[in-house]
Amino acid sequence: MPEIVEQQTGNLAVAAAGKQDPFVSGKIDSEWLKKLCLDSGADDVGLVEIGREALADQRDDILSAFPRTKTLIAIVCRLHRESVRAQARNIANTEFHVVGHRLNSATRKIMRALEDLGVWSVSDSWGFPMNVDAAWPGKMWIVSQKPVAVEAGLGKMGLHRSVLHPKYGVHIYLAVIMLEKEATAYDRPVDFDPCLKCNLCAAVCPSGAIAKDGNFDFSSCFTHDYREKLGGFADWVENIVKSKDEFDYRKRVSERETVSMWQNLSFGGNDKCAYCFAVCPAGENVRGGYEENKDAFVKEVVKPLQAKKEKIFVIPGSDAEEFVARRFAHKDIARVSNGIRPRSIEGFLSGASWLFQRGRSEGLDATYHFTFTGAEQAEATIMIKNKTIDIKKGHQGDADLHITADSQTWLGFLAKEKNLAWAMITRKIKTRGSISLFPAFGKCFPS
Repeated sequence: MPEIVEQQTGNLAVAAAGKQDPFVSGKIDSEWLKKLCLDSGADDVGLVEIGREALADQRDDILSAFPRTKTLIAIVCRLHRESVRAQARNIANTEFHVVGHRLNSATRKIMRALEDLGVWSVSDSWGFPMNVDAAWPGKMWIVSQKPVAVEAGLGKMGLHRSVLHPKYGVHIYLAVIMLEKEATAYDRPVDFDPCLKCNLCAAVCPSGAIAKDGNFDFSSCFTHDYREKLGGFADWVENIVKSKDEFDYRKRVSERETVSMWQNLSFGGNDKCAYCFAVCPAGENVRGGYEENKDAFVKEVVKPLQAKKEKIFVIPGSDAEEFVARRFAHKDIARVSNGIRPRSIEGFLSGASWLFQRGRSEGLDATYHFTFTGAEQAEATIMIKNKTIDIKKGHQGDADLHITADSQTWLGFLAKEKNLAWAMITRKIKTRGSISLFPAFGKCFPS
């Protein structure tokens, strides 16, 4: 088998090159490189230089993983949209797995072909595995693929926070290859938005994570859709540990959930939802079926997912809990933890905006100063006003409540491993200002 793979990748390089020299003044020919990607199984491809200003926030991570990086190759593999739309989510998940493996296969063919020509390259996974052991619960991926794809001209970010390809819409998976060579030409973002402003993704979202006004609740999406992955899996394990016996476990976890988790472990991580993928009509190849008869599209694609009786996983006290009870009363609410517990002060501060529940913050107008001492020292300001959150380094403005905390005690409190009352009695956590603002702050971040 290794000999066959090597022969196939070698032939790809020759076929892509033809009689053309792939190198021009030390750079790699962009058209040749794109043809190689398409011949290797990609459905579309775009190129971005590492120095692009829009990628400044992830450049250090990329260069840390592959210091030779000069060019980022963004590739697309399309999804079969009717499979993605199926009410039976095992059909959709099968498609996700198949295309994910196809994407990994394409990147390997491209890299092996480049290697045969003496060109170095590295690719992060399209999804999993991620760098979990070093980074959870923070940024576990090397390349943020969506911003790269946007810069490579492969689409615009949609309301549902997925890239909308001009032709295939949301029905794509992405991968990025880091390349040591400069290319002769680079792509730019598209100058139009494929989004049809239909808001169907917001209408079908069972956890209320997608809002019509553009807000996206990461915590609610993650808690439900990723119930059988990452933190959701960790919470399931803790339910096993906490159970006194098999009968107690059955009260905590239904038999269907247990068998579903077995399937997840045996055949790959599955999504509980991805309904936003199912209903999105954006893209040249997709929009016709929606625009020709919008009522029929909603009846056939959207309504069945809205009416589906299913369990929605939410954090107690979250916006999602209130939303499901109000909007989808026929769906069952399962109150769980999403397993996200920051293990550093940096992680707490960087992740707070992702976990913030704007509905729970209604009426709160306060500035919080944090001073962390001990093993991890830092100062920060968190301002909550008009159902928004703003986090800054250092102490900015006048504080309504100043919290001084030993860093390890604070992290233990967030993980429910330390008792807040005892921490305050022992002066490991101290406050100055309106103490009523402390529980008001906690209400914005249920766990």
